[in-house]
Amino acid sequence: MGEAEKARPTLEDARAALAEHFGYQSFRPGQDRVIEAVLAGRDALAVMPTGAGKSVCYQVPAALLPGLTIVVSPLISLMADQVRALKEAGIRGSYYNSSLKAHVRPEVLRRAAAGWYDIMYVAPERLTDPAFRAFATQVQIPLVAIDEAHCVSQWGQDFRPAYREIASFVASLPERPPVMALTATATTRVREDISALLRLHDPIIQVSGFDRPNLRLSTFELTPKKRERWVANYVKAHPEESGIVYATTRKKVEQIADALVAEGIAATAYHAGMSDEDREAAQHAFVHDDALVLVATTAFGMGIDKSNVRFVINCGLPLSLEEYYQEAGRAGRDGEPAACYLLWSRGDIRTCHYFIDMVEDEGMSRADRERVRATKERLLGEMIGYAMSTSCLRARILRYFGQPTEGLSSGCDNCSVCCEDSAERYLVAERTPRRSSRAAERIRAERARAERDFDAYEPGEGDEELFARLRALRKRLADEQGVPPYVVFSDATLRAMVRQRPANDEEFLAVSGVGKVKLERYGAEFLEEIGA
Repeated sequence: MGEAEKARPTLEDARAALAEHFGYQSFRPGQDRVIEAVLAGRDALAVMPTGAGKSVCYQVPAALLPGLTIVVSPLISLMADQVRALKEAGIRGSYYNSSLKAHVRPEVLRRAAAGWYDIMYVAPERLTDPAFRAFATQVQIPLVAIDEAHCVSQWGQDFRPAYREIASFVASLPERPPVMALTATATTRVREDISALLRLHDPIIQVSGFDRPNLRLSTFELTPKKRERWVANYVKAHPEESGIVYATTRKKVEQIADALVAEGIAATAYHAGMSDEDREAAQHAFVHDDALVLVATTAFGMGIDKSNVRFVINCGLPLSLEEYYQEAGRAGRDGEPAACYLLWSRGDIRTCHYFIDMVEDEGMSRADRERVRATKERLLGEMIGYAMSTSCLRARILRYFGQPTEGLSSGCDNCSVCCEDSAERYLVAERTPRRSSRAAERIRAERARAERDFDAYEPGEGDEELFARLRALRKRLADEQGVPPYVVFSDATLRAMVRQRPANDEEFLAVSGVGKVKLERYGAEFLEEIGA
């Protein structure tokens, strides 16, 4: 036991792995505490907003710990991309879900048992598979991570009954590993549910700051016809930017997508009524930057890691602020400026009440159904309050999630209320969301706290032209590797290259987001392009 304790990786080891695989010199707030806990053998519950880097919390330990880290995830359609992204970072990944053909599954398990992989993504439904259960008892599992952990709770946004099997799976292992539960949004009640239903052992609970100062928040009341025109005009005014447009029904998704395509915009639709093949093709086109705009219902998005989404537009009211902030938070994951628009009408409120009244039974008692309905009505009330707000939108979100609002007493200077913007004035907005000096200062301060290589960026002569060339190079290399462009390098890393103009391997490695693996893989071609 003494030798095993001595052999445990430390937080310093984790920082070295972060630099080597991901190219960052320090963790974002909260990541280090969660990683340190599981490396010490303790359970953890991490509540981190979209874009805060939840996946690093289990990917770095997986690179350090002996054996096979198991990641339980509902995101079957994304697992292949996640594994490819790990390969780009020099971490050996695999996945096990229903998308694998029956004759392939035993080979995947055989390779995993032979030590081919550091990490395996597993759909929750696979945990009851006898073949997988037998496999799990024969391999060393140093960590079980549960992504989208709120799915275990009927009080959460995306209840998945299969998540209730996770605790029994962990209990069936010969030796219980540390368990890490991760979610983007969770109220106190959902957090308590997660801890109880997953049977976490005295977990450290990390609730990271929900403020995303690089996101410009706007809410405008527009009729459905007006907002369709607004979306088309906005996208045409931002022709090189990638974005997501959310609509509340499949019919509206197709109407908006068709309208954008008719305007010559590379857009695609995504909703649950499409075939698996068509949904996969739409997601692939968007993630790989072949379609710049994706119009979708909320069936799309959970777990999407695309970092260069520059805008998210909601056409219609989400059912809760949790749902809205998770959707809006898919913009600007790289820390660069991004815009989030909520376009709503009074008719949307009636639609939301209808959806709430359609709550399915799912084996619940009548009393439970009524409690769920009452909870959803309360959450909708908060969402309506945000849409109609006459006070700072950023402060309203932070208060809702129980976060401090210091410095926002006189507004954030980066939302439609504080800037007194109307829907018409966004139609004439400059190419990237404008920021006041006070908003820019807040962004700089937040970035400094996170110790990341982001300064307020003011393009110099030739900078935008070089950035465009680097984007084109990234796209070509990504297509050759069969991975999304953001997996090669994020927009933020490309911006850092433009600012720093590295001229050799050492200088290239000093760019935030460039690790040793990517230096070896891409350094020569990017250095040549920068020096051209």
